Amino acid sequence: MGRKIIIYLFLLCFVRTNYAYSQAQYFVSPNGKDTGKGDIDSPFLSIEKAKQESRKQNGTTTIYLREGVYRLEQPLVLTSEDGNEEKQLIICAYPEEKVIITSGVTLHPNWEYYKKNIMKSSVKESVIMDQLFVNGSYRPMARYPNFDSTAIRFNGTSAQATSTERIKKWKTPKGGYLHVMHTSDWGDIHYQIVGKNKNNTLQLEGGWQNNRPSAGHVQNRMVENIFEELDVPGEWYYDKENRILYYYPMPDENMEEITLETPQLKHLVELRGSKERPVQNITIRDIEFTQTTRTFMEPYEPLLRSDWAIYRGGSILLEGSENCRIQDCNFYNLGGNAIFFSDYNYQSCVTGCHLSQIGASGICFVGDPEAVRSPSFRYEESVTIPQIDRITGSKTENYPTECLVYDNLIHHIGLYEKQVAGVQLSMCSSITISHNSIYHTPRAGINISEGTWGGHIIEYNDVFNTVRETGDHGSLNSWGRDRFWRSNRSQMDSLVAAEPDIILLDAKKENIIRYNRFRCDRGWDIDLDDGSSNYHIYNNLCLSGGIKLREGFYRVVENNIIVNNTFHPHVWFKNSGDVFVRNLIMRPYRPIRVSDWGAETDYNLFTDSLSYQEAIRNHTDKHSVVYPVTFKNALIGDFSIVEISKITPLCGFKNFEMDKFGVVSPNLKQLAKHPQMPLPTIYAHKAKNIVTKSWSGLSLKELDSEEERSATGMDSKRGVYVIAVDALESPLRDFIQPNDVILSLAGNDIHTLADMIKYTKQADFTKVVEIIIFRDQKDKQILIPANVVYQSED
Repeated sequence: MGRKIIIYLFLLCFVRTNYAYSQAQYFVSPNGKDTGKGDIDSPFLSIEKAKQESRKQNGTTTIYLREGVYRLEQPLVLTSEDGNEEKQLIICAYPEEKVIITSGVTLHPNWEYYKKNIMKSSVKESVIMDQLFVNGSYRPMARYPNFDSTAIRFNGTSAQATSTERIKKWKTPKGGYLHVMHTSDWGDIHYQIVGKNKNNTLQLEGGWQNNRPSAGHVQNRMVENIFEELDVPGEWYYDKENRILYYYPMPDENMEEITLETPQLKHLVELRGSKERPVQNITIRDIEFTQTTRTFMEPYEPLLRSDWAIYRGGSILLEGSENCRIQDCNFYNLGGNAIFFSDYNYQSCVTGCHLSQIGASGICFVGDPEAVRSPSFRYEESVTIPQIDRITGSKTENYPTECLVYDNLIHHIGLYEKQVAGVQLSMCSSITISHNSIYHTPRAGINISEGTWGGHIIEYNDVFNTVRETGDHGSLNSWGRDRFWRSNRSQMDSLVAAEPDIILLDAKKENIIRYNRFRCDRGWDIDLDDGSSNYHIYNNLCLSGGIKLREGFYRVVENNIIVNNTFHPHVWFKNSGDVFVRNLIMRPYRPIRVSDWGAETDYNLFTDSLSYQEAIRNHTDKHSVVYPVTFKNALIGDFSIVEISKITPLCGFKNFEMDKFGVVSPNLKQLAKHPQMPLPTIYAHKAKNIVTKSWSGLSLKELDSEEERSATGMDSKRGVYVIAVDALESPLRDFIQPNDVILSLAGNDIHTLADMIKYTKQADFTKVVEIIIFRDQKDKQILIPANVVYQSED
């Protein structure tokens, strides 16, 4: 059934509707005149003029853009007057000609020497100076630390960026920007500098770009647009008040010959309609879109209770579209999102496009929160249980549905923003993401922000080199903080036990993840986080990070190949209904707080006996098998099992296609990169010296693994992790819980077990003792009453 849907959508995006009316054509050229006839010999100058003329036609109208650069002073807005049930509009490049649509304006400076190799010029044009492109290449604002293409985050970060010593040197930092990574590496935060205080600290405005608020990482921060930091070739600074541009030229640049451009618009094209009056049957094809302004200081809105907040816009914005197509276009050097589907969109698609050097996300589908029943908008918030709407699904249809993202090359995104994705889904349904190549991303390649409303098909994608600048994430990431979910685990346990039907009120359709190749070296290949429910995950090749399933329900994971890694079940519910069967496993399972192993964990294929033996100690995998498999040709990415005829009768595992991942268009296949193939290694048991300590009925260890960090939500591997609490004997059972992280005791920081041992011996438990723990992803003060813990306990 799923394949039929995809084939239907695929054909839909390439169909040429046959109308009873004759076809009309208009021509536009950068050398044309709007007083012309609009034919090939006398083309119009502006696309706007051709649009107005096309509105007079019925049937199919094609607007051909002749070769050249089209500089927009305002977005091209298309409505139901341009495309509807009776008319189809195609805007495309004339065959074999290169067409560029941009909001960049060309500056005409009169350079004079300033000092220290820096040139300056007055700027006569009244322009926005948000970015600068010299001969088409991006140039960084004056910044600290200086731009470093090899740096992990923001092309260079330093704690000194906001030190009082440095700020003291800045005469007028107003108008500068502070970019900071989230304390826990969950994205980023941005501020505009509005002044400085007498004590040389900054006055800031902003911080709304992340839905998990954070003071910001002390080390991972960068400032830009500061005049005093203009000190290396390629940097620039614009004195807005006096309209003076300062530029430190590159060594090979001739100042009399260089071309300077700066973007002026957030959006280049807008398709504006609604459910009641949609814009229909518009195709945009074979056009390059470039140079839009950055949007990180625009108003952002939270995407329900996910970690995301987002600016609702892109270089192409579609709202209220039906059967509209973005085909074979090139998007690059954009300040914000490339393509954004907002609110109602039905059976529209993006196919055959190349997206690179994108400031924020690649392609976003975001519905209307007013369509959500019982919505909440922060991690810690939830609708009270009696007030939860028990009706399944949405309140309205004002969200994207049955849209297609097919055969797109998406890479080098998130240049300025880090909570981004190649393809982002939130409050939408039945979106198909197929045959895309997505890589070099600061966070996920594909992200699903919540369960509303499911039905997505994610298949045949090649997603790798992800989570480059953040952490605790995956090449494919999801959350499921739907109306049933709450940050209070005991409350959630009782709710779903009493009302199991409440789980799928939002995630009403099954999400399918199949036939993909994932590789994440800084997280999980597939990461289904908080509450993610109703997934079928099968026939995926996972090259590095394994598969993680955190608290959720009704996930079926089968017939996947997990190279040099394993299954990561985290914090599972009782009676989750989860199934993990017929998967190839090359390392021991890595469970965190799992006492109930779901509906079935069995019939898996282990490549070594030690991993298998560790599994059966969990009372799982009764029918699983051990077989030292041979891969057909791992060096070139073929992980088909040579001995499959012997293995399938033993556990049911079957080979699947290894040559269908990623883009399919010949031109995109020629450009697309591929993941590095790992060398498969059989698990060699290494006796890891896991040191534990028992104290007052608590089983403790140092928090020293990425799995424990993710399960707790900690910002780094530090503190003492509570493995278990003796529910009968521990005097601390009313105060400390499993999965807590002890950060301090009696005013002393706890980093290691040695610290814990030292300070528990020194503490005076005949008095009230303060313990700071990390629980529910925030610090929490625990006051241990006097004489609860006896000093003699060890």
